[in-house]
Amino acid sequence: MRLRNLMTVVATALVGAVISPATVAAAPQQIIGGETVSSAPWAAAVISDGSFRCSGSIIASRWVLTAEHCMKGSLSVRVGSVYHATGGQVSAVSATYFRYGYDVGLLYLSTPIVTTYVTLADSVPPIGSTNTIYGWGRTCMNCDVSAQLKTASVQVLSVRGRDAYEGPAIRSTGLTGIAWQGDSGGPQFYNGQQVGVCSNSNGTTSQNYASVAASRDWITSVTGV
Repeated sequence: MRLRNLMTVVATALVGAVISPATVAAAPQQIIGGETVSSAPWAAAVISDGSFRCSGSIIASRWVLTAEHCMKGSLSVRVGSVYHATGGQVSAVSATYFRYGYDVGLLYLSTPIVTTYVTLADSVPPIGSTNTIYGWGRTCMNCDVSAQLKTASVQVLSVRGRDAYEGPAIRSTGLTGIAWQGDSGGPQFYNGQQVGVCSNSNGTTSQNYASVAASRDWITSVTGV
């Protein structure tokens, strides 16, 4: 998307959950509401030990951006398909990188993938602005993760939120949908640029996306992007 609510016990048993700031071990999250996506060449499904775990985005031919808490087990990614289990291009992950205290992670792919890459933002979105989120995961509190990528519009409430590791985050509320278990690591966009990485959500009223701008220099230092 672990969550500070009544679904915590259930969420810890699920593949791919968004996590709460108080929880270090986590699994991924998905969008409740919103709508399905027909094309997303930059979308990356993060696979752990053969099963879908998290969402993500490809930022260069050998680099995928996701949440740090998603980097568990033997990892691979499927890029360019709106379905997390079929299509697109698949690559193993040969190395992982994270910034301590921030829920932001980088996956280095064994095989380069040529596609459309996301553009990373250098600044946070304005408070009150409408942003767009993407991810695979649960479409209701107790549903299975979605087979097809979903998207929703959200409104920025604050740029002083906290991600699952207490790093800087963009806090938003859902307009047409909200992040939930299976959306962790997925992107938040404003004006065509990625501003956030899904970290935690209460599944009903708000979610926190780790700030890309806050980790922009670190991402560049690791990837050159």
